[in-house]
Amino acid sequence: MRSVVMIPARYKSSRYPGKPLVPLLGKPMILRVAELSANAVGAENVYIATEDRRIADVVEEAGFQAVMTSDDALTGTDRLAQAAEQIDTDIVINVQGDETLVDPADILKIRDAKLIHMADIINGYSWVGKNEDPHSVNIPKVITNESDELVYMSRVALPGFKDTQCAPRRYKKQVCIYAFTRDELAAFRGFGRKSELEYSEDIEILRFLELGKTIRMVETQPGSLAVDVPEDVAKVEVALREAGQVPV
Repeated sequence: MRSVVMIPARYKSSRYPGKPLVPLLGKPMILRVAELSANAVGAENVYIATEDRRIADVVEEAGFQAVMTSDDALTGTDRLAQAAEQIDTDIVINVQGDETLVDPADILKIRDAKLIHMADIINGYSWVGKNEDPHSVNIPKVITNESDELVYMSRVALPGFKDTQCAPRRYKKQVCIYAFTRDELAAFRGFGRKSELEYSEDIEILRFLELGKTIRMVETQPGSLAVDVPEDVAKVEVALREAGQVPV
């Protein structure tokens, strides 16, 4: 079975226009993510799904493949569904274009979980770090049952508690690596709109709950740090240096 990594890269981001091309230690963010993905599955199996020729030109010049999508995709996952129609593959691994510290081993871990559980959507999670605020709306918190199946995902700190003695000792957070089949992506897009929960939380994967899909959460390495807003760039550059990355 063929597995590919697809990285959604939208230039017209509402919170951070042009984000995929923002330089991190001198290299466009989208290329850092593409290179890490290539370390997992090979450059020939990495595709960047974008609506903007500026992004396509940058990734193609670096030796990666761009797949052009429409400008009106509802979400990044809808964009991947459009792109997947153009690629011959069995499994699509979605790596978010702002996850510059993603571990290639975790990409393979998500892929392998999908190969075992082909009927399930696969998504990564890790634990909210001591230097992170679980109440931040920029961190989707993950609620699972004891079999690591997703119950719900929210931007508020969950699970809640009535008595402080029952407060959770730590929180799970989403890591934006997913695995789908092309049919699952087509069904997601075929829903035709954002689900009510998806719209409220601004968390795309919640749409799969409306489709009756089991979402299996797989623990990945801690240390995930995404670029959501311009203020995150400096923090991510510090983390990249600590990880041994150097300016180009």
